[in-house]
Amino acid sequence: MRKYAPCLMRRSNLSNLPAELNRFVGRGAEIRELQGLLTRFRLVTVVGVGGVGKSRLVVRAAAAAEKRYCDGVRLAELAPLRDPGLLEQALLDALGLTDHTRRPPREVLAEHLVDRRLLLVLDGFEHLVDDCAGLVRELLRRCPGLTVLAAARCPLRLDGEAVVPLAPLPEADAVRLFTERAAAVLPGFRTEDGGRVEGDDSVRELCRRLDGIPLALELAAGRLPALGVEQMLHRLDDRFRLLTGGTRGALPRHQTLRTAIGWSHELCTPRERLLWARLSVFVGPFDLEAVEYVCGGPELPADEVLDTVAGLVDRSVVLREETPAGVRHRMLDTVRAYGAEWLAELGDEERMRRRHRDWYMGLATWCELEWFSPRQAEVAACADSALPDLRAALELCLEAPEEAHLAQHLAATLWFCWVGCGRLAEGRHWLDRVVALEPGHDEARLRALWVLGYVAVLQGDDTAAVAALYECGEGAARTGNALAAAYTTHRMGCLALLSDDMPRAEELLSQALTAYRELGELNSQVLMGQVELAMAKVFLGEPEAAVALCREVREVCEDRGELWTRAYALYVLAYSAWTRGAYGEARELLGECIAIDHAFHDLVGLVLAVELLALVTAAEGDPAEAAVLQGAAAPMWEAVGLPLFGSGYFSAPRVLCEQRAGEELGAERFRSCVAEGSALPLDAAVARALSGRPLDRVPSPRGARTRARRGGRPG
Repeated sequence: MRKYAPCLMRRSNLSNLPAELNRFVGRGAEIRELQGLLTRFRLVTVVGVGGVGKSRLVVRAAAAAEKRYCDGVRLAELAPLRDPGLLEQALLDALGLTDHTRRPPREVLAEHLVDRRLLLVLDGFEHLVDDCAGLVRELLRRCPGLTVLAAARCPLRLDGEAVVPLAPLPEADAVRLFTERAAAVLPGFRTEDGGRVEGDDSVRELCRRLDGIPLALELAAGRLPALGVEQMLHRLDDRFRLLTGGTRGALPRHQTLRTAIGWSHELCTPRERLLWARLSVFVGPFDLEAVEYVCGGPELPADEVLDTVAGLVDRSVVLREETPAGVRHRMLDTVRAYGAEWLAELGDEERMRRRHRDWYMGLATWCELEWFSPRQAEVAACADSALPDLRAALELCLEAPEEAHLAQHLAATLWFCWVGCGRLAEGRHWLDRVVALEPGHDEARLRALWVLGYVAVLQGDDTAAVAALYECGEGAARTGNALAAAYTTHRMGCLALLSDDMPRAEELLSQALTAYRELGELNSQVLMGQVELAMAKVFLGEPEAAVALCREVREVCEDRGELWTRAYALYVLAYSAWTRGAYGEARELLGECIAIDHAFHDLVGLVLAVELLALVTAAEGDPAEAAVLQGAAAPMWEAVGLPLFGSGYFSAPRVLCEQRAGEELGAERFRSCVAEGSALPLDAAVARALSGRPLDRVPSPRGARTRARRGGRPG
């Protein structure tokens, strides 16, 4: 049984706090209080009603405290998360970690944080409070340098927790916030310092009536293009009596916020109200195409959705933002929850959730097809942006036993997200759940089984891989599913390759490729099978055959615009070039390979390429730089799981580089250079590999992805 190291791979940027889009107003005393508490407590939780400004405050306080934490500040936004089983994965994502191993994510988190001084900001966990409390308790106990700053509607109730209730803004700050936001949406609206506006007494009265709740004030400011302050006061009087019922025993501030949002709702047109309710089924960012499909209908024609969305943006109900996947929209959690209540009142929740599920199943299918195309980088960014809603679609499928086949189909269709975009652990989570469902539709189940086998192979979990692939093979034989049989053979060949059984790998991979040709199957996975066969051949001393296979793959990839598999073909070609002593050719091939792997955050391909580049560098006569690159690969191996690719044939470049560079540098200098490389964050390590010199900062690979315009997608 193999043992695996935890994921310790992180990027250069020590903070992922969002940039402020408008000026922060007030809260000076609260920020100073939080600064003081963070020096005395390791867990500080800001609590308060929705819309009171908890999220903005903790982000501001965390940014002010950032210099105290040598390992940075990381924000985990938990409001979109619905599955408690993904809580640890959400924190891994927030920390910028990638884990390809099969270790429990909680262990990975603890081992990463155990010797670091870091501030972790948790926002919006009230719906997961019990699970979150257990995780935070364990991390704080095991990681003495960790401090947690949290924001939610309720505390975690843990020993040592400092709880800070957040009150609404005092009148002066409330007026300042309102007038600043008003000036932004209504040219000519002047602040108090700039002169009277409709009577400052009216502004102060409005702020008092809204209890100084920032969200309510911002919503009110957003209404100014349509209504004056006096008109808003008059309408607010009417709406208090109409909308303050709420739940029995609700706090007045909850009622006030509900009134403010409900009043904003009443000011919307009927179509805007209907769209607001329907948009509540989206968990994360959404684009216009998704809204047109999910929310359109006889009452809201698709050709009028754009104008209706624009109206909600103008009213500050929907927010517009630029993402690596393009323009997206989203709703604040409080606003979305209000819309969800109206959707339930309309009796349309189930239908909207199913339309949402159907859209994201279609999106997943489109992404899988376009993965084998020039849009591959765009697909990766799209899947990353859509992940919260893809999770929601999976959860809906899992709720109904009769729809098990849909859950299996969706989890399997997302193989490119799990394998190609560095999300093996999450993929394993979903695949384990869907194959545990009662057997039903054979085709969907067989596909989920071989994808599970694929993920388990890459995690080094041989037992689970063999079990899934054996069941898939039996099912394929029973039902006559030749394609499932071919994929089963392929993945068994991949398992043999990673187990250093090259003759068996060559046999199985050859069989799978023959079956693919007979079936007319051609995609990234088929090409990867050809690359894997080339790896087996180069390790068996057949470099010419390996080169021929990879050149063919390279040509197909260039013709189709495929990048991910192309990178692995480049690796094998570089390996062959190194064996021939063509070091310049090998370096050029590896440079392209590393750039692609880094863009897709594929640590498996990346670490193999960096280690081979280290050996090439040593062969070129620069043992010190070779040792630095060797050291830079070490944290990547810990993320991948060193024993998975770390013995036998795959370890040869590392062993040879260590011998060659170690002999030329001497043991002490070699260790020093390796330590220098090991200390490099991921982005800096890649920059060093590509340029030969250290860079302080390079762009995030996900942010650098292509932002090509997307065409039509299946719904």
